[in-house]
Amino acid sequence: MMKTNRSAAEPDTSADRELDDEFEHSPVPADRRKSLLTVSAVWFGFPMILTNAIPGGVVVAMLGFWRGLAAILVANLVMLLYVGILSHRAGTTGESFSLQATRTFGRGGYVIASAFLATIVVGWFAFNTGATGATLHASFGWHEQVVTVLAGLGFIGLTYLGIKALSWLGAVAAPLFIVAGVIALVVVARDHDLGAVFSYEGVDGASALTFGAAVSTIMATFADSGTMTADFTRWSKNGRQAVLATVSAFPIASLVAQVTGGLVVAAGAIASAGTTGGDFLPILTGEHSGILNVIAAVFVFVNLGSVCSHCLYNGALGWSHLTGTTMRLMTIVLGLIGTAAALAGVWNHFLSWLVILSVFVPPLGGVLIADVFFARGGRGAMDRRPTVAVRPTAFVAWAIGAAAGGAAHWWAPQLSDAVTGLVVSVVAYALLERAVTWPSEPEDRSPTAGAAEATVG
Repeated sequence: MMKTNRSAAEPDTSADRELDDEFEHSPVPADRRKSLLTVSAVWFGFPMILTNAIPGGVVVAMLGFWRGLAAILVANLVMLLYVGILSHRAGTTGESFSLQATRTFGRGGYVIASAFLATIVVGWFAFNTGATGATLHASFGWHEQVVTVLAGLGFIGLTYLGIKALSWLGAVAAPLFIVAGVIALVVVARDHDLGAVFSYEGVDGASALTFGAAVSTIMATFADSGTMTADFTRWSKNGRQAVLATVSAFPIASLVAQVTGGLVVAAGAIASAGTTGGDFLPILTGEHSGILNVIAAVFVFVNLGSVCSHCLYNGALGWSHLTGTTMRLMTIVLGLIGTAAALAGVWNHFLSWLVILSVFVPPLGGVLIADVFFARGGRGAMDRRPTVAVRPTAFVAWAIGAAAGGAAHWWAPQLSDAVTGLVVSVVAYALLERAVTWPSEPEDRSPTAGAAEATVG
């Protein structure tokens, strides 16, 4: 009897039957794939957010406009290559991040990698949910905790609807960011010379951040969900369309957000730009205009709701596969945990959070990339099921890459710890796999494997 995607422990409720299957435990079949426009909308609306404008402004504040812009460009090009390769694999096989990790880390070993990232992204959900309450409290005096709870529940509800809702939200969130960003720049231009941004040299003490560290800061904002890109791009019709959907995020959407943050900082419109970065919301609310206040309030809910729902989707999909349940059940569980964490104030540790991500996450993605190109027969390896419970070479390479990234962070700050860890993990895994002889991996004739093969394109 063919195994269904739904866990036996999960009842098939009428509400679930009315919603699309999210394929938590198997590749997305070819006939359920989405259009390029739909998948692009999912990714396009994700990085174009206020909390991505903040690090863009921090980098410009620390390096000056032109060096900051260069760091932003380099980081986004690296992310395009990094996320693009993982997306191509997802569009080709239809596999989620957890299924990809199973091939690379082993049938049991994937648990560590998947649980790590699926938990990290829930931290982002908590951060941005808390930021929603704090931002609206600072801007309008609304009750911070009440707003945080209501926002968290709203974001949980959006995520519960699945991948289709993420595409709808992205289609609204991105244009709204552009509108808010343009209005902010128009307001700034009334009191500041925008032409002066090109000669902006940064705030005092700017030498505290190196170019390499700036690249890592930008990469870290989406290192986790970028590594889990398969959860989104597995819905693409083929690998090529998955890469094109990635381009809509890196560099396009990400650049829009980060450069906008950098522009308002370079124009001198942000106080304490070295820490608050490119947060331009106070520029909108400072006008004391009823229309602008409405736009600002809607912007906060929609914009931060986009990143929250995407991150919660990543986390819920990962944990549903780990626990054998459904994405929607884990959306509720993890969403409530994340909202509680938001109330506890985890969002106050933003910069420290980015350091952790830049050291530990890119090496994990590097191992996945190396597994496609260099290990166990090269790209053909992704069409075979793993025959080992744990693949030690994957974990050793991940550890070596993270150690290299940590060493770069502490002792060679002129380098990018994220790029260093990524490159070292790729090389380490390729060499380790060459040095180890694994048992032959027979072709898998299971229904899951057949579904993956049917989607290659």
